[in-house]
Amino acid sequence: MKWAGEDCRMSVLLEYSVDNGIAVLVIDNPPVNALSQQVRQAIRESITAAEADDGVKAVVIACTGRTFSAGADIREFDAPVKDPSLPILNDFIESGTKPVVAALHGTTLGGGLELAMSCHYRVALTGTRVGLPEVHLGLIPGAGGTQRLPRLIGAEAAIEAITTGRHIPADEALGMGLLDDVVEDDVLQAAVSAAHRLVGEGHLSRTGDRDVNPESVQDGMFSKAKAVLAKRRRGFDAPQAAVDAIEWACATPITEGLQKERSCSNTLKASLQSKAQRHLFFAERLALKIPDIPKDTPLLDIATTGVIGAGTMGAGIAICLLNADLPVVLVETKQEALDRGLERIKKTLDRDVGRGRLASETRDARLARLTGALSLETLGSVDFVVEAAFESMQVKKQIFVELDTICKATAVLATNTSTLDINDIAAVTKSPDRVIGTHFFSPANVMKLLEVVRGTKTAKGVVATTMKLGRRIGKVPALSGVGYGFIGNRMLEDYVRESQMLLLDGASPAQVDRALEAWGMAMGPCAVMDLAGQDVSFLTRDQNRDLLPNDPLYCVPGDIMNAEGRLGQKTGKGFYQYPDGRTRQNDPEAIGLVSAAAEKLGVANRDKISDQEILDRCLHALINRGAQLLDDGIALRSSDIDVVWSAGYGFPAYRGGPMFYADSIGLDAIVQSFEEMAKTFGNEYGYWTPAPLLVKLATSGQTFADYDTDQRGDT
Repeated sequence: MKWAGEDCRMSVLLEYSVDNGIAVLVIDNPPVNALSQQVRQAIRESITAAEADDGVKAVVIACTGRTFSAGADIREFDAPVKDPSLPILNDFIESGTKPVVAALHGTTLGGGLELAMSCHYRVALTGTRVGLPEVHLGLIPGAGGTQRLPRLIGAEAAIEAITTGRHIPADEALGMGLLDDVVEDDVLQAAVSAAHRLVGEGHLSRTGDRDVNPESVQDGMFSKAKAVLAKRRRGFDAPQAAVDAIEWACATPITEGLQKERSCSNTLKASLQSKAQRHLFFAERLALKIPDIPKDTPLLDIATTGVIGAGTMGAGIAICLLNADLPVVLVETKQEALDRGLERIKKTLDRDVGRGRLASETRDARLARLTGALSLETLGSVDFVVEAAFESMQVKKQIFVELDTICKATAVLATNTSTLDINDIAAVTKSPDRVIGTHFFSPANVMKLLEVVRGTKTAKGVVATTMKLGRRIGKVPALSGVGYGFIGNRMLEDYVRESQMLLLDGASPAQVDRALEAWGMAMGPCAVMDLAGQDVSFLTRDQNRDLLPNDPLYCVPGDIMNAEGRLGQKTGKGFYQYPDGRTRQNDPEAIGLVSAAAEKLGVANRDKISDQEILDRCLHALINRGAQLLDDGIALRSSDIDVVWSAGYGFPAYRGGPMFYADSIGLDAIVQSFEEMAKTFGNEYGYWTPAPLLVKLATSGQTFADYDTDQRGDT
């Protein structure tokens, strides 16, 4: 018996067969065997057939391809639920009269694991990873996950598993009680054998019949968990809701707990937070698709790499490459600098070993792939070179002139720069088609974002290869065109500008940062400038004065901090004091310096500046620049901008990125706020002139999401 979807053009979704009294259901819904409505229906009808067949004694559920089901079909989340829903299907499986065994492999996640937990026995192939990652979509497991998991592994372990959404290795899951067996090979045959054994035992072990182990429930544990999550996952609703749901599992019968779970899940699904996080989920994947680069574009084979510069950034980039099992040649000009870089890499890997994140054998293997060198000549045979030298056009051009003659013709030449013109760097080579920008964020081995900057002459294959390499090294790549600051830093310029204008108006650094952090930003702009270094920010502005407004008030507070040697955390003073080098404290001296400068420049001190004004001025300036970059073609899609700011600049994921946030509050409201700002503060330098695209979309009642679809042809 074979089941197909309603659309006859669809491939077979499930194959049903019976062998020696065991019905075997094999789901085939590539690429990840998502539990779509057609799959759910096929499973229910198959099990119904098995229940009605006296010749069938038990059922095995397995999947083809690289994985057991990796979850529900996320595309169905915004559509009306079609029968059978996954919660109903899981209840149906668990309440059956014949044993159902799940044969797991690959990554069994979300709804896939919830399906498995509703079965009466779970066997997994070695190397399988299981988990409930719904929290990353602003959700809780809504098909029994919060009620069945604590009944299998205890409340404390369930809180950790669900609120982190981590992937749990099969051996660990076995020890926890989540799995019943782990086998080295032929998981399907092992599941069939288990089914025969269960038939012989004549007893069904239903997860829902169990009570949560009382030893796993400590006094006050739920409130303590929520307090910890309030700090660790500040502003996120789903982790808090997950703890509540697990507490229900400990205090109520399974039927009541499941009802509460479903109600909570539906509420979260309809929330703006979940919609924002689901938007980012799709946006990260869409960012990999470049409209003018076909899927079948030949990619370059990257087997060896080189990094130029062994400073903090260069060492971090080298670690990323080493972690992806790529050999790295690290080049410096002086032995002392090279030794420091090599030692920095070793200490980072040693620390990972000490924290249990890395096996010592893996560390040794990675260090064995690392070679230090003092000459660019050593890069002659590598496939991909990342230059991470000082942020100077002259320095970078000199390096690329040499690389052009040293490196093999097929090597990709990448420059790590935050603001410099990639086209100018490429122009000094005879092969500008292989030059590309790779803007890593510090610390490079930690930060997720990788801005890939496409030059005018960069070959399509080089772009595609670099985007794929970004994914390989664990980054979230997003493509940018050439322009001052690319996407992220160009928008940061406007955001920081307004934060510093607010300082001149009389707001304190603490008030500005507190308002934005309370709203959800990981760190306020004043603290960010102190962390990055006021000298770094000043140097960037100083090198690009011709690209910035000729405004005597432009970022004056930051210029003052630099002139006074108050460079931020590295000097113990900036906008704040840092007694221990990291913890910020208010600094009356910094406030006095800014106040004196404001008075000298004729800026009146305003006694009261509301938090709402801080949010509107900083965030609306940020959004407006994003609209302009979109209109100019620097960014391909508004969703790419959201990826950049959520992955690289601490924009809260539960707000979906600046452009998604703009859509959520209404583009017409932003345009109106610009009109009000212009009246209040003046508009001599065009700060409060809305971008033409912003006005166009607001006037027509459209959103940035509409623009992505209608103008770019994305779906």
